[in-house]
Amino acid sequence: MSSNSSSRCISLLWLLLPPTLIALGLTIFTQSFFLSRTSFDHRSSCAPGAAGNLLKAALDLNENEIRFLRENRWLSDYLQHSDHHNVTERNDGCWAPRKVDSMAIIVVDALRFDFARDHLPLSVGSRLFPDNNGQNKTSRGFSKLYQFVADPPTVTMQRLKGLTTGGLPTFADITGSFGGASIEEDSWVEQLKNSPWEQRMMHNNYHKPQIAFVGDDTWIDLFPTQFDDAHPYPSFNTRDLDTVDNGCLLHLPRLLDRLAGLKTNNDPTTKVPPLFELMVSHFLGVDHVGHTYGPNNPHMENKLHQMDNMLSNTLDRIDNAPEKSCIVAFVLGDHGMTEDGNHGGGTSEEVNAGLFVHFSPGCNAREGYDQRIDGREIGSESTQAFDSIHQIDLVPTISLLLGLPIPYANIGGLVTAIVPTLYGENEEMDTSSSTPYIATALALNAAQVWTYLHTYSQTSRDLPRERLLELKELLNSASTLYRGAIIQSQKELQDNTYDDSTEFRQACGLFKIFLAESTDLGKQVWTQFNENGMMIGICILSLAWVLANPLWKRDVRKQIGMILCWFGTNNRIAMNGASEDQFASSLQSFRLLEVAVSFIFTLSMSERLSHSFWQYFAFWCFVAGIMSQTGMQQQQLFLLTYLW
Repeated sequence: MSSNSSSRCISLLWLLLPPTLIALGLTIFTQSFFLSRTSFDHRSSCAPGAAGNLLKAALDLNENEIRFLRENRWLSDYLQHSDHHNVTERNDGCWAPRKVDSMAIIVVDALRFDFARDHLPLSVGSRLFPDNNGQNKTSRGFSKLYQFVADPPTVTMQRLKGLTTGGLPTFADITGSFGGASIEEDSWVEQLKNSPWEQRMMHNNYHKPQIAFVGDDTWIDLFPTQFDDAHPYPSFNTRDLDTVDNGCLLHLPRLLDRLAGLKTNNDPTTKVPPLFELMVSHFLGVDHVGHTYGPNNPHMENKLHQMDNMLSNTLDRIDNAPEKSCIVAFVLGDHGMTEDGNHGGGTSEEVNAGLFVHFSPGCNAREGYDQRIDGREIGSESTQAFDSIHQIDLVPTISLLLGLPIPYANIGGLVTAIVPTLYGENEEMDTSSSTPYIATALALNAAQVWTYLHTYSQTSRDLPRERLLELKELLNSASTLYRGAIIQSQKELQDNTYDDSTEFRQACGLFKIFLAESTDLGKQVWTQFNENGMMIGICILSLAWVLANPLWKRDVRKQIGMILCWFGTNNRIAMNGASEDQFASSLQSFRLLEVAVSFIFTLSMSERLSHSFWQYFAFWCFVAGIMSQTGMQQQQLFLLTYLW
């Protein structure tokens, strides 16, 4: 009896071993491949004193240093009991003084860098090279073109998440590309909607502006209630080249007419339609032409010409803004495209989009303003941190330009080149735009990033402790330099000397290194696959497959062919020395598991369900798996495929 019991136990364990190994292998593989990141519902605060408290907690600044920053308008989170009563006459913000009256964000989906550089002569080319077009650059504001580096996966919904939250959407988030995946984390869109207007009021505009949107309905999936004036158009059909773009062209003139700065509303008793502080327009035609015809087709040339005319008219309107209005336009691509018109991966063609920045003449931005702070004071490593613009770096830049708090989960770094030095009528630099202001903005950015990383490390083990300690040491070094610069500036201001000290510049460099290292850590943890873990998972799954199928007693090639084709029936598998029933359950479970993984994976790899190749491939995997289990005939399979 004991011998029989032992044999039964061994048989039972042997029977349970393959599914156990399958579960273990899948767990290891999925954790290494489908990277995930914990979301927080925390929000950065616009309350009076919030920025000062952030600097105290993260950088150990004292109350005297915070007061000095506020007195010099490098920090604008004035307390309610402070002496800054006349808030309406100041360019205030939640954390730092805002820089612009309004902002226009024009997304040209899949605008590759070379498209922006070489195929937009009327809008981009004429402003980058005005002498070649007989234009007066001074009268047309200031413009600059950048390479705008996206992070994989290069699909629209994930890129928009990164562009609005400053976080790194993981590969596991890609299934949200099918709609209904609203953003739960903090973003500058939500901050713009909810932040008190009294904290950010500009130029005596008593009426709180609104937020307008037109274009790709993905924005409404992400922000269903945040836009006051929204006109979404369906983006489902990639063969529809014009519907979304025509809708944008229809509404764009009206939205520009109400853009703050282009039109003023200073009388609090006048009842007029509210102005727009932010206008977002998302054109899809370039992306759809790429998917349908490729980037080198005449259809692409026609579509880029249409975009060029639209951008030229829009930028001309901004150039004609009133003399004292400062409006900035960001023309950007959310990702690029390959030579066959696709995207989603991490090749240079897919990640290198274009970013065209244009300031209206009233901003008084000057050539070379971005050379003021380049990190040279502390070596080439800091200089390198200023060279590239990653998409998430635009998030803190947008926030501070509009006087908003930086979103809580942002890990991007402020782009100082897009925060211009403003000059007054007497050609003197505005104090709030000098190096101390940039240093304070970077300090706020670094404090926000560290607060998020520290909070995340308390709830998850994703972040390596050693790297966090290194980042903390770097932040402490930057904070020490920054505090020393404040003390030195206090002495210089007492002697009426200029406050653009070397210490502030050195602090800027260290803050930028800290922000760059923080971004690299985030990419390492949340966007780079764990290849060792994936290989271990595959090896365990392979072992389970071998144990579930006694190939050493059968023709290996025949068995593998039957498994891969999914057309062999289980009763054709002879299992010498073992019962067919013992292995049938394991084999069927494993086949269904293969089917499920293939189906989910192929769906997640496509940005839109309308990409027909992935559609048919995923459906074939799914139906073929069902056929192998239910005995479905090939004729039925072909019929279902045709109907699909």
